[in-house]
Amino acid sequence: MADNRSAGNARLSINLSHTSGVRVVTACGEIDLDSAPQLLNALTSDDAAAQVTVVDLSGVTFMDSSGINALIGAHHTARRDGGRLRLAAPSPAVSRTLDIVGLTEIIPCHPTLRDALAA
Repeated sequence: MADNRSAGNARLSINLSHTSGVRVVTACGEIDLDSAPQLLNALTSDDAAAQVTVVDLSGVTFMDSSGINALIGAHHTARRDGGRLRLAAPSPAVSRTLDIVGLTEIIPCHPTLRDALAA
């Protein structure tokens, strides 16, 4: 059963859904200084109490350090609350950014959404 909700601004849209008990946050657009708080809010809001949250990055075209910091903040919040965060399907450019800063050593990153959901 899926529960879908959307939020967004002109440069970033976020869709929230639940699939088989896993919370999926799908981001599309650019994650930068202006939009990173929106992502962090979606990942840490009151309804983020799922044991596992997967962040689908397949639609993200750009991510700067603000986006990295939002993911780190969400990871720490999830761990504190007994949950887990997984990343899925980053584009090559976003994947390179995640690798350069070593985020994939901290937060599991999967090549596809299906892989992240199955992990």
